[in-house]
Amino acid sequence: MKWLIMAIIPLSTLFGANVLQKAIDDAQAGSLLELPAGIYKGNIVINKPLIIDGKNQKAIIEGDGKDTVIRINSSFVTLKNLTIRHSGAEHERVDAGVAIKKSTHVKIENCKITDVLFGIDLQQVSKSEISDNYITSKPFTLGLRGDAIRLWYSNDNIVKKNRIIKSRDFVVWYSHGNLIEKNYGEYCRYSLHFMYTGRNIVKDNVFKHNSVGIFFMYSQDTIATGNTIENSLGTTGLGIGLKDSSNYTVKNNTMIYCARGLYIDRSPFQPDTYNHIEGNRLLYNSEAIHFHSLSIANIFKNNIIKGNIENVINDSYNTRVTKNSWDGNYWDNYQGFDRNKDGIGDTPHIERYYADKMWLFNPSLKFFYGSPVITIINFLAKLAPISEPVVLAIDKHPKMSIGGVL
Repeated sequence: MKWLIMAIIPLSTLFGANVLQKAIDDAQAGSLLELPAGIYKGNIVINKPLIIDGKNQKAIIEGDGKDTVIRINSSFVTLKNLTIRHSGAEHERVDAGVAIKKSTHVKIENCKITDVLFGIDLQQVSKSEISDNYITSKPFTLGLRGDAIRLWYSNDNIVKKNRIIKSRDFVVWYSHGNLIEKNYGEYCRYSLHFMYTGRNIVKDNVFKHNSVGIFFMYSQDTIATGNTIENSLGTTGLGIGLKDSSNYTVKNNTMIYCARGLYIDRSPFQPDTYNHIEGNRLLYNSEAIHFHSLSIANIFKNNIIKGNIENVINDSYNTRVTKNSWDGNYWDNYQGFDRNKDGIGDTPHIERYYADKMWLFNPSLKFFYGSPVITIINFLAKLAPISEPVVLAIDKHPKMSIGGVL
């Protein structure tokens, strides 16, 4: 069954009527509605399987600025090639461009979603796909914008190739088994924020100029691979963060020009679990790897650590940071030799902190960070140490080169 809305009726002549809602209500389940170019009154509700195709995004569904533009309460609904705009601005209502609830097999693809508080909100949605959409929020300050994409108790979905600009967060909460790949985000707060999740795959995403790259909290059993996080700056700036997160694989990611490349807080959290951190490129960050609280049983292997102001930071006392495992990483400050030319340093690489790290435990001293006074104190401490420096990491087989990768 195929329905085609042939006429474009200006909103001013509708006298409150909603031709699109009427077409939806009158259509049989499974119908295709093809919308010609024009503006259609929003705040619509879809309660049956349906396909709405806007053809090149020239069909615009426009809300009244007081609620959600499109609500989907049915499985097997597809929205594609539409422009969706002008939602309400109430966080309590979660005003959104598209809100999907208690549904499966929903597709939102190639839609342009603008001037909305929340972009696409999924609540108890599974086996659905959100792909190739452009999403931007209302022109509010960062904390008052809504989330571009939000998964809430939503499992086994695919979220890919979306472009998110000037929104707040992309969140995945209480949601498992999702594939999140090849998305792009910039000028947001959290590029991607996980809480209480598991078994997700996060791959080949690119996030630039956001406050935080990818942050995993209270989660487990997830793979993050091939992601690029660039220019996460400011006091909260970080590339990838793990907090109370266990059994993670963080592999082949690039964290570059960030305040902190990799931030690890009490992870892994579950006993007898490990986090595998392998093949990542930590480049030109203020801090390459920052440990907070008790964070042991992380395995660092074959990572490239180059051009950072600090390679390893531990900001907590007596947290046994040396219980982490390091092997085969490249350190640009390694000072050993390779006499047998096997590409591996003859002696271990040891990361220590001397007097120039006093600011870690006394933040007021950070005012002098990088100053000549601290530099001289640090030089003297290395030349004639009056106390044993603190060991942060020991890599028994440091790589001598990176084989022309950079």
